[in-house]
Amino acid sequence: MNLNQITVPSLDLNVSIPFYEQLGLKLIVKALPHYARFECPDGQATFSLHEVKELPKGDGIYVYFECKALDEYVNELSNSGIQFDEMPNDKSWLWREARLKDPDGNQLILYFAGENRLNPPWRI
Repeated sequence: MNLNQITVPSLDLNVSIPFYEQLGLKLIVKALPHYARFECPDGQATFSLHEVKELPKGDGIYVYFECKALDEYVNELSNSGIQFDEMPNDKSWLWREARLKDPDGNQLILYFAGENRLNPPWRI
């Protein structure tokens, strides 16, 4: 089994599409107003948005995008106007992460974990 795509809710794809393009995702399907799909710049996974009338309550969705040159990428995005809630920092689970929210409040984590992504010291 392999992960194909993640789909997150959006109230307005006309606002969300440019945001994700600015993050570096490539728009490959634009079926407005209900659906949009992006190709990730690395790997085979895709990411999509679907229109909803109301966003989920509570913590919602957390989406992790792996970035090899995390600090440089976050600086580039920040300089282009993307607002981060948390700049890159080292976590106790041995990942380096930066956090931000998309226009709908979905939690996005840009991270780099290296070998610890699949093989942390506490792996079973």
